[in-house]
Amino acid sequence: MTVRSAGLLLYRRPSGSQLEVWIAHMGGPFWNRKDARAWSIPKGEYLEEEDPLAAATREFAEEMGTPPPAAEYVHLGDFRQPSRKVITVYAAEAEFQPHRIESNTFPLEWPKGSGRIQDFPEIDRAEWFTEEVARTKLVAGQLPILDELVRRLHA
Repeated sequence: MTVRSAGLLLYRRPSGSQLEVWIAHMGGPFWNRKDARAWSIPKGEYLEEEDPLAAATREFAEEMGTPPPAAEYVHLGDFRQPSRKVITVYAAEAEFQPHRIESNTFPLEWPKGSGRIQDFPEIDRAEWFTEEVARTKLVAGQLPILDELVRRLHA
């Protein structure tokens, strides 16, 4: 069975300048000291019978600690990841600048083998980045998502 995730990719073009996208740094000890290839679009898993846009909206709110902006979200596509997971992505042009990021958490034994369970945020920060910078930060499997956004915007 295919694991499915749904996510939202916000973009903006401040004052007609370069394209910027809103992406999030993954939380937890594995990603703590990493920056390159350690960022993702806000997303999360959903059940087959669930509406992907509703799931993407819910997951965005859980990871950011605030609902996504009201906008006209368009289906950008379904993107198979190296892990075989498929991410359904919706994109919208919108301004978004929450006062703080307050992500939900996940439990993890840390340090590994210690028997001690700690909670870590799924996302520890999120920011706007130009397309060029986002290409260095996004996990490699999500670069086709950015490619498709750029293709659509220039079509």
